[in-house]
Amino acid sequence: MASHNLPPTPTHMEQPTMNLPTSRRDFLKTSAVLAGAAAATHLALPSSVHAAGDDLIKVGLIGCGGRGCGAADQAVKAGPNIQLTAIGDVFPDHLASAQRTLKKDLGDRYAVPEKNCFTGFDAYKEVIGSGVDVVLLTTPPHFRPLHFQAAVEAGKHTFVEKPIAVDAPGVRSVLETVKKAKEKNLAVVSGLCWRYHHGKRDTFARVHEGAIGDIVAMQCTYNTGYLRCFKREKDWSDMEYQLRNWLYYTWLSGDHYVEQHIHSLDKMAWAMKDDFPEKAFGVGGRQVRTEEVYGNIFDHHAVVFEFKNGVKAFSMCRQQENTDNEIKDFLFGTKGVCDVMGHSITGANPWRHRPNKKDPDDMYQNEHNELFASIRSGKPINDGERMAKSTLMAILGRMATYTGKVITWDMAMNSKEDLSPPKYEWGSLPFPEVPRPGITKFS
Repeated sequence: MASHNLPPTPTHMEQPTMNLPTSRRDFLKTSAVLAGAAAATHLALPSSVHAAGDDLIKVGLIGCGGRGCGAADQAVKAGPNIQLTAIGDVFPDHLASAQRTLKKDLGDRYAVPEKNCFTGFDAYKEVIGSGVDVVLLTTPPHFRPLHFQAAVEAGKHTFVEKPIAVDAPGVRSVLETVKKAKEKNLAVVSGLCWRYHHGKRDTFARVHEGAIGDIVAMQCTYNTGYLRCFKREKDWSDMEYQLRNWLYYTWLSGDHYVEQHIHSLDKMAWAMKDDFPEKAFGVGGRQVRTEEVYGNIFDHHAVVFEFKNGVKAFSMCRQQENTDNEIKDFLFGTKGVCDVMGHSITGANPWRHRPNKKDPDDMYQNEHNELFASIRSGKPINDGERMAKSTLMAILGRMATYTGKVITWDMAMNSKEDLSPPKYEWGSLPFPEVPRPGITKFS
């Protein structure tokens, strides 16, 4: 690939060419054309080609961080004749680190020649166009709608890490792409991994069968300490710094309420058989993580979701050091209470899930096992609609805490708030404002 004279990364590796549109709106308009051109010479095999179970499935990884390397490992272990054949990341040092890790961990299932290693903002297009059949999307969530659209336009099956967007325009884009994936008979498996945990499936099946009666209220907490952050290096541009420290910028992560707490909220939606809330209100702010290194996100949120049948879900999350941690979910019904994380029910119909000791029940591996099995069977899984709506549920909650207002589902779905930066390029990028409830406006 050709390269521009861009600011070096800390490893002083040169960045590749980035002939990008200047905004996400332009990017969305052109990505289908670009993907279509790539597809003309690198068409993915239809799912039925792999039904016999003896054909090689080629996997491409977009986003080479820890989650990406983990997903690549799980993907190639999901069945016979699966190889990783292309990788890409915006940063050369991330790519180099992933190469070392994956070569060691995957053995002969790592089959990535140097010509299939790509860096820069346009690396995703190169991975998709390299002849792969399945694409793993594990970049910061902001880029997910763009990458997902390009992959599906090119006829690729996808593993899509959570959340799938950071704003409503992104969610709407994903919903449109999900429709195209269904038309093309393409698999779409979501990184909302609890849906692939056998113990959780057993538990929710009991709830849906009426073991706790009618659900009247729900509670979920995701209270943890700090996650990693990066102090700025003197040669990093604004864009590079924000990308490297992406967890702490709403435009990249969606806030920890969306990026992390989505797991809890998805379980609330699961309990309601994917009937999503009508509205939400909440409180949140920054009490202890106030330094610039923590970007512009909050460090705590508490949200109440209201469903059309009168059920309320009480949601709380925080990332504050030296506080008590708790990750719990409870469903309260007319006949009993379900402890979701404990896989148990108390009340009129007491029950506890008994795990199969021979089955490690690794939800991360399970989701890839089912993805590749569905491709080989010619009956691809499509998690698309619920993964998009669970993401919107999280965005709805964030909107409620950021504004201090009651936000309805329809308001959130039709929101014009676009968190995209002015341009995708190395250089200056304004520090985003910290939201202030009562002052920050819904848009």
